[in-house]
Amino acid sequence: MTRYLLALTLLTATTITTQAQQEGPTPTQTLVVVDSKAAAAPTAEDLTVSVNNHQTQLTNLAPVSATGAQVALLIDDGLRMSIGRELSSLRDFVQSLRPGTEVFVGYMQNGRILGPQSFTTDHNAAAQQIRMPVGSPGLSASPYFCLSDFVKKWPADPNSSQGPKARFVLMITNGVDLYNGSTSIMNQDSPYVQAAVRDSQRAGVAVSSIYFSNAGIRGGQASFSGQSYLSKVSEETGGTAYYQGMGNPVSIAPYLQQFQKAISESYIATFSAPGGKDLVQLKVSTKLPKTRVHAAREVRPGNRLE
Repeated sequence: MTRYLLALTLLTATTITTQAQQEGPTPTQTLVVVDSKAAAAPTAEDLTVSVNNHQTQLTNLAPVSATGAQVALLIDDGLRMSIGRELSSLRDFVQSLRPGTEVFVGYMQNGRILGPQSFTTDHNAAAQQIRMPVGSPGLSASPYFCLSDFVKKWPADPNSSQGPKARFVLMITNGVDLYNGSTSIMNQDSPYVQAAVRDSQRAGVAVSSIYFSNAGIRGGQASFSGQSYLSKVSEETGGTAYYQGMGNPVSIAPYLQQFQKAISESYIATFSAPGGKDLVQLKVSTKLPKTRVHAAREVRPGNRLE
């Protein structure tokens, strides 16, 4: 009986200690995009970070290096054939990424991503993977199913000894979630979109998008619904929805340039967050003149991006 009580006491003490360690301050990293017209680069002292509404000191702010970034280009396989005029712009974008940046080109189809097994720094080879979409209505099933599946299974380089890197996604899609039913303005609360947001936040992925219509899906309601969802995903994960308008953009080239600029203006912010939680609320701001910053609205404590 004495041995049993001693063992139980030791087990309880160990559990309490482990739990306390898990819930204590945890070094955490997140991507922050700094859009500034100032010549000087920002420092950790220039940004204000709040975690769960409590101001937190940044311990480091480092620019994302070319070799420290991974960029995934995810193209909806159900896009209209008119996307064909944009293929050269997409190839130019991939080939113009900074040397050393890892890139992945995949197609959203039936709730998953079709593509290579890993990222590559061979931008010319990746550009050659860009093809015409199949163009079948609803082929992606849901771009948000595809996004969730991808970020949870983020492809790794088996030959790399480095840890996680800064992760960026650019989706080319109409953003409509057919599984959520009507595209009416009264039905814009999709659990699948929210799941994709949270999966991306857990993985530390900044998701951006360029709207482009799909085959077989027409009408202003569909355009509004898809763009509304894409905006939500970008705002919650620290990315940008680059196109807001009726119909398809005249050209996606300017938005690709803006996305590439955002990557080059991204920083990795390091701070402490309370452990033992799935996600914590995050707010990043600055008083620097002519400067805007944005980041994910929630992060997972312990995320590392370098």
